Amino acid sequence: EEDILKHQMDAIERVSVVLSITEVEASILLRYFHWSVGKVHDEWFADEERVRNTVGILERPVVPPSDDTELTCGICFDPYPPEKIASVSCGHPFCTTCWTGYISTTINDGPGCLMLRCPDPSCLAAVGHDMVDKLASEEDKEKYNRYYLRSYIEDNRKMKWCPAPGCEYAIDFVAGSGNYDVSCLCSFSFCWNCTEEAHRPVDCSTVSKWILKNSAESENMNWILANSKPCPRCKRPIEKNQGCMHMTCTPPCKYEFCWLCLGAWMDHGERTGGFYACNRYEVAKQEGQYDETERRREMAKNSLERYTHYYERWASNQTSRQKAVTDLQQLQTHNLEKLSDKQCTPESQLKFILEAWLQIIECRRVLKWTYAYGYYLPDHEHAKRQFFEYLQGEAESGLERLHQCVEKDLLQFLNADGPSKDFNDFRTKLAGLTSVTKNYFENLVKALENGLADVDSHAACSSKSTSSKSTGCSSKTRGKGKGSSRTGGS
Repeated sequence: EEDILKHQMDAIERVSVVLSITEVEASILLRYFHWSVGKVHDEWFADEERVRNTVGILERPVVPPSDDTELTCGICFDPYPPEKIASVSCGHPFCTTCWTGYISTTINDGPGCLMLRCPDPSCLAAVGHDMVDKLASEEDKEKYNRYYLRSYIEDNRKMKWCPAPGCEYAIDFVAGSGNYDVSCLCSFSFCWNCTEEAHRPVDCSTVSKWILKNSAESENMNWILANSKPCPRCKRPIEKNQGCMHMTCTPPCKYEFCWLCLGAWMDHGERTGGFYACNRYEVAKQEGQYDETERRREMAKNSLERYTHYYERWASNQTSRQKAVTDLQQLQTHNLEKLSDKQCTPESQLKFILEAWLQIIECRRVLKWTYAYGYYLPDHEHAKRQFFEYLQGEAESGLERLHQCVEKDLLQFLNADGPSKDFNDFRTKLAGLTSVTKNYFENLVKALENGLADVDSHAACSSKSTSSKSTGCSSKTRGKGKGSSRTGGS
């Protein structure tokens, strides 16, 4: 907060000096133009009078100063001595008691108090923070200052609060890098564009659809369609939880029916194949009575299985990432010092282990979101899907090797009684795996950000090459008529 307040005061001072206006007026201008100093300068020098009228910084008072010994308050209409009357740039007189009540009411209404105007209904003169400091209660001042400080971030298009729970840092975003994933000082990474957790290389719309799908009731409905049938009488969905085909609906319905054909159970007996079979259903199915129902049920089941496949892997990588974060913290707080003592190696030379863990954490994040990408990859694009699954498989395989090395192979050195001669080999192996895994994931990220365009370009090149080769053969045949014929005969 101290940094934010300093930035805020620096901006106010710059505008005040350049435009030769008071700091109160400068703060009103900056709030109106979302704390953009450049925008304030551009608008002011383009048309100062228009900006003054729009923002509410009046050059001359609407009500001229009076020498009367008593002035009438414009709200309560009681007479007061001049020292009990206050006004802003417009000059409309109001008693300090009415001002205090007016300011308190607007502050308690929320952040809109930062754009407070004169109480006179026909006046647009702005009320600055100097009036609040002078007349508001201590509690109201604290609220106002909180809104005032937060407005510098929330109204500023280049800044946002970190969305991590409990974090009070703000992020100043530098545009032009092409990457919207940012990291806060609290170590939380998020997407600047949509404020969800960092999800590169998957775009924001895919992430939004995936998160909505994970929380939507549609998956519950898919499960119901795939694993239950409606009671023929009350139509409530029934789940079959035993082997018998004799179903009894829950009270108060208690209807007894056959799971296979949904017919009344009293119609079943030896003539229908016994209590554990129902040839009536098979006949009806052959006649096409259940085709549409079964088709819908099969589609729901396939959809649910497909979603489950991608969701399980998405969630597993998220769990692995969280475990890796915990392991890294454990390494930094306890194990690094312990390893340094046992292997007689300075902690500065053990950074390769920290780098491996950081790479694992980042790779788990990327791999997690590639499963959301894969779920929405169109089924008809077979070449893209094969290329995507190949890159994903290579990256995942490399990551598992790296994770296993740093998680399990490190234990023998942590539990050793003294220095190990194999530690240098471990260093070389882990550094190599870290580098290889990083390359795998860089290739995967690049390919997904390009929309797997390499598949299309390879297909185009392949088609062009085949065409050229065909044309070349034809030309060669024409050039060597006899030879071609003789070769063909032999």
